Amino acid sequence: MKSPILLGVNIDHSATVRQARYREHPLDRGGVVEPDPVAIALEAQRAGADAITMHLREDRRHIVDSDVYRMKEMIQVPLNLEMAATDEMTKVAQEVKPATVLLVPEGRAEVTTEGGLDVVGNRERVSEVIEAMKASGIPVSLFIDAIPEQIDLSAELGATFVELHTGNFAHAWGTPQFDSELDVLKHGAIRAHEAGLKVNAGHGINYTNIRLARTIPWIYEMNIGHSIIARALFSGIGNAVREMKSLMNS
Repeated sequence: MKSPILLGVNIDHSATVRQARYREHPLDRGGVVEPDPVAIALEAQRAGADAITMHLREDRRHIVDSDVYRMKEMIQVPLNLEMAATDEMTKVAQEVKPATVLLVPEGRAEVTTEGGLDVVGNRERVSEVIEAMKASGIPVSLFIDAIPEQIDLSAELGATFVELHTGNFAHAWGTPQFDSELDVLKHGAIRAHEAGLKVNAGHGINYTNIRLARTIPWIYEMNIGHSIIARALFSGIGNAVREMKSLMNS
């Protein structure tokens, strides 16, 4: 019997709402400062989220350091920390000790992470971070496009997971390119599994395209953020999480 796909809820965009009003406020939570990303995560956990994902960016545009440390203390499900492969973020991860670290590319102009990490082009740096995380007992996931060379090197460097970037799949919805983008992900997932990697997926997965995203083989976990936070504006975070989980494993 196929194991159910796990749901990692990315709570970054709840922090985006907070920072839109309170970025310069002396407090990062409490009083008039809302919403609290940790409170959102706790509600998601109660609704069945299997993990919480958050991205501490170098410019702290949404998640801030105190969010990460409080999250690790307060949630009971695994914390997946997205981060750039920098010395600063490596140090934070070693202090926080999340359940997993997800290495992602990071651009200052982007609203959210766009495109996969170039493991081939950044081999030495990625390898250094993987080894540092291994020394701290933290498994590493690499957010990559489903390209054979990127998958093979991820396995060679000792990553535990790859998270396949599903952005092209999501953007191609309703276009002639959609079937080919889905096939790329399916072939990539099979290749990653055969290389001994656990396979996650994320970026642009929503309540509409999930019915086909879930057909990608060997998916262990999907990390979904924007769509769930957007749906929560209408139905609340608990209902949004429960609805997504039901669609993922229908």
